[in-house]
Amino acid sequence: MIFTRCSIADVIEITPKRHTDGRGHFVELFRADLFTAQAGNVTFVQHNQSLSRQSGTVRGLHYQTSPAAQGKLVRCARGAVVDVAVDLRRSSPTFGQHVAVALSADKDNQLWIPVGFAHGFCTLTPDTEVWYAVTHTYSPAHERGLLWNDPDLGIAWPVDAEAVSIAPRDAEQPRLRDIADVFE
Repeated sequence: MIFTRCSIADVIEITPKRHTDGRGHFVELFRADLFTAQAGNVTFVQHNQSLSRQSGTVRGLHYQTSPAAQGKLVRCARGAVVDVAVDLRRSSPTFGQHVAVALSADKDNQLWIPVGFAHGFCTLTPDTEVWYAVTHTYSPAHERGLLWNDPDLGIAWPVDAEAVSIAPRDAEQPRLRDIADVFE
């Protein structure tokens, strides 16, 4: 496995080695010892999977506040996405900045997004499935969002706003400058 720190060093792209033969392939997707050495001691307590039928579907930007804040290990199980993590740690030198990484089933790469980030993705192919493990269970009382196309974030989404497929609640989230529930 290759662990590559992104431009925001706490966000890590993980690319496993694919072993291929005439039958197909085998991939070791997670090893606790290697992950802990790179990302710290993390316990995953819930696994989620989403299916997006259309390319150009945006899900996010989502996060949960403390004490239910979540770290996420994200993988595209089918298709491809641009996965985005926005730093919401107010004391961080990268507060308000983001990382965008292309994840695909063909590459088997994953993205580790620690607590303190909003997360979202845009599908690049139809019938895309995204799988992610989280470090805290879902808590509706702590769920928050950030406007996916907030111009202050400068995210270069691979879809025009007029063509995006997005949930109504995600289209109406607040901008970064208007949220109070950020991480210290």
